[in-house]
Amino acid sequence: MKRYLSAFLAAAVVSTAAYAQTAPDAVVKSAVEGTVSAMKADPQARGGDMSKITQLVETRFVPATDFQRTTRIAVGKAWSTATPEQQKQLYEQFTLLLVRTYASSLSQLRDQDVKFKFLPVNAPGGAKDIVVQSHVISNGGDDAIDYRLTKGPSGWKIYDINMMGAWLIQVYQTQFADQLAKGGVDGLIKFLTAHNTRSAG
Repeated sequence: MKRYLSAFLAAAVVSTAAYAQTAPDAVVKSAVEGTVSAMKADPQARGGDMSKITQLVETRFVPATDFQRTTRIAVGKAWSTATPEQQKQLYEQFTLLLVRTYASSLSQLRDQDVKFKFLPVNAPGGAKDIVVQSHVISNGGDDAIDYRLTKGPSGWKIYDINMMGAWLIQVYQTQFADQLAKGGVDGLIKFLTAHNTRSAG
């Protein structure tokens, strides 16, 4: 009986741990803390090498995101009229912009003593869209950052971030609508490509 109970408890611990990894706040915690830890552990990143910090964001943070969804919502109605090739270019260029934006904000924490506080999420059963609230506590103070996640076949994925009181998708929706009105989908692709080329220089 004891052996049965210990086996049951071991299974319960394993299944709970597996569930914890798929909970939305656990996804955000792992992605954010993993990226920052990797940045602090890398001499180049800690020294302010933006290409290295960007690379760490791509390998540590991006797998926890659904930037395809981010792009689709930010582009709006024009997404459905874009060709598959245009959609691919929009996704690639916008992802690059988002990665660099996030890398730039993280770089400010590289030489600071930083702690993250993630508020627990009470997700109702069957929820497909959740906001995870967090606080970044550093020498510079206490900053609130919220992450919006959607649940898909591969679990919870981040698709929007609220920094300094503004959701990224809303910020870009306005800019994109302006570019789409001026030059259509190709105009928006050119705008994003030019922006990324400038920021890489």
